[in-house]
Amino acid sequence: MNNQFIGSSFDDFLEEEKIGEEVEAGTIKKIIAYQLRETLEKEHMTKTELAQRLSTSRAAVDRLLDPDNESVTLLTLKKAASVLGKKLKLALV
Repeated sequence: MNNQFIGSSFDDFLEEEKIGEEVEAGTIKKIIAYQLRETLEKEHMTKTELAQRLSTSRAAVDRLLDPDNESVTLLTLKKAASVLGKKLKLALV
């Protein structure tokens, strides 16, 4: 059995396929969308109410909460976090 991938990590595989950054960005968006949805439920806030507090449309909130939509801006994420009593933290490591 001569498999070149035995012993390599999943991160190594993603980098070899040149999709590591794309997968990481998608994962981050999914986590943030999940956390926003979880906070909405905890605060008993509807998407319509969040849209009103953000001065935006319900469709924009749907995009914000869509784990597969990566086109949401940092400013929108920051505003949503603030409205929900949270802070958005980003870091370069």
